[in-house]
Amino acid sequence: MARHSKLQKQVLALYRQFLRAGQDKPGFLPRIRDEFRENARIKKSDVMHIEYLFRRGQRQLEQMKDVNTKQLGAFSKPKEPG
Repeated sequence: MARHSKLQKQVLALYRQFLRAGQDKPGFLPRIRDEFRENARIKKSDVMHIEYLFRRGQRQLEQMKDVNTKQLGAFSKPKEPG
């Protein structure tokens, strides 16, 4: 089995933290999984984009850990017009 890079390990740790934080918030876990699966398609060589998403994810995780948080912008699908 191939070893993970430092950045890959950080992303996996962030994913686990999101899953733990989302357990107490209804509807968050499926959205978290979808978000990470969608971004898993990013090429490993696109390090700048991955680092940007990682930093953004860290900020979102801190917001999500707040007991008053009911939804996050990235985790709520936009309403369809009409």
